[in-house]
Order: sequence, then C-alpha cells, then structure tokens
Amino acid sequence: MTTTVAGLDSVTNDQVTAARATWAAFRRNPLGMVSVGILVVLVVVAICAPLIAEYPSGYGDAVLQGPSGAHWFGTDSLGRDIFAEVVWGARLSIVIAALSSALAIAIGVVVAVLGAYFPKADAVIGTIVDLCLSLPVLPLMILVAALAGPSLITLVLVIAFFSWPEVTRVVRSQALSVVRLPYMDAAKLTGGSSFWIIRKHLLPAVAPVIVVSVVLTASRAVLSAAGLAFLGLGDPNSWSWGRILYDAQQSGAMQSAWWTTLFPSLAMLLLVVSATLISIAYNDARNPRARED
Repeated sequence: MTTTVAGLDSVTNDQVTAARATWAAFRRNPLGMVSVGILVVLVVVAICAPLIAEYPSGYGDAVLQGPSGAHWFGTDSLGRDIFAEVVWGARLSIVIAALSSALAIAIGVVVAVLGAYFPKADAVIGTIVDLCLSLPVLPLMILVAALAGPSLITLVLVIAFFSWPEVTRVVRSQALSVVRLPYMDAAKLTGGSSFWIIRKHLLPAVAPVIVVSVVLTASRAVLSAAGLAFLGLGDPNSWSWGRILYDAQQSGAMQSAWWTTLFPSLAMLLLVVSATLISIAYNDARNPRARED
C-alpha cells in the first residue's frame, strides 16, 4: 500500500513538473504570447467600456460619415459612433462567449469523464454524442433561438447546448486513454471513492485538453452569437458585434459604407484568430519534442 501511495504522489509531482515546463515553453512562443496579449486587451476593453466610450444611443447628425478624427471608425446610418458600438459590443460578445463556453465545458467534461470512468455508461454517452454531432447545428440553433425569442439567456443556452458534444468528444477520447494507465488501477487499490479518483487523478490528467477546449469553444461561441445576431436573433437591447452587422445590413449601408462592417468584423477576427493561435501554441508547448527544440 505504501508503494502504491508513493507511486501516486510521484504521478502528481510529474504532472506539476509538466505543467511548469509547458508554461515555460509557451512563454517562448511569440505568437502565443502576442495572442494572449490581444485577448487581454479585448477583455480590458469590454470591462472598461464605460470609461472608453459613451453608450451609443439615439441619433446623430453625421450619418454614414467615414472614419475621421471625430469618429475613428465612422458612423452608422443613424449617426451613431461605430467605435463606441464596437467597444460596447465587445462586452456582450465576450460575456456570451464566457458564459456559454463555461456551461458547455461543464456539461461536456462531466459527461466525458463519467463515460470514460464508467464503461457501462460509455456506450450510451458515445451514442448520444455521435447523434448530436451528426445534427445540422446552425439550422437548429436558428430554429431554437427564433422559437425562444431573442435575449442574452437564450443565446447562452442555445450556444452551450449545441457546443457541449464537441467538448465531450475531445475530452472523452483523452480520458479513455488515461483510465487504462497503471496508476489509475493503483488509485483504485488504495480504496479511494470514484469521486476522489476522478477529482484527484482523472481530471488533472485531462486538464490540458480542457484548457484547449475552453479557448476554442469561447471563440466559436463568439462566431455563433454574431451569426444569430446578424439574423436578428440576438439581444435587441444590447450592443454586440453581430448587431452592428445586422443594423448595417438592415439599413443598406453594408454595400455603400464599408466601415460599418469592417471594424466589427476585424474585432471578431482578432478574437477568433488569437484564440486559435493560443490553442496551437499551447499544444506545441505540451509536446516534449517541441520543448526540446
């Protein structure tokens, strides 16, 4: 028994050492660090939106005015400042991404871990996940959002509901390989409960995959929220990057005033590309061969 406990402690120490080595390798990746900086800037802009720009509302005299010193990103069809719209849109877009990805990750990880650890449940879970992944996601998201009505809660629930199967698929594949390792059998021999083994050994082993899933799910949530808002299914009472595009399309300014679509699109592009580069850099940092190079 003493030897088994010592072996488990050794596994835990190895995981801590690997995490430190991964972080050290990640810091040496310039694309990864720049991407982290971009995400931090976007989050700070979202948090400090009231300090950066006034909330865009009402009407203005400068209708469809191009970028200038007075209006950095130009104005829309009602004379509202697009820079302020993008700044305030970052708040809602990032909130939706954070909430929906957190909910999707929570559901996906729980289902994946339970399926991997309990073989009897794995067959049922695998079938459900495969069925969900085979569904046409975008049409169903549009249908559910249209039936439920446009609101923040609707967007979060709809995006999370259609995102968790992908998280489960990725985490489950990693968890299945972990539960077959000798130290998992050793953990069972110590007499620990299933909950303790999952929390102490299985979850830390799949944590790197979860981190990547969080980043990618959040970026996909931003695109999904923007797509639904562009179709008029977003929250009509709050600014988001998708709503800016929707207003431009509805007013007919999308064809004549390029700035009405360029800047919110660039904001989404920055977020999605930086999130993708972070996941790539993190995967490279986890690779021992990449760390040696």
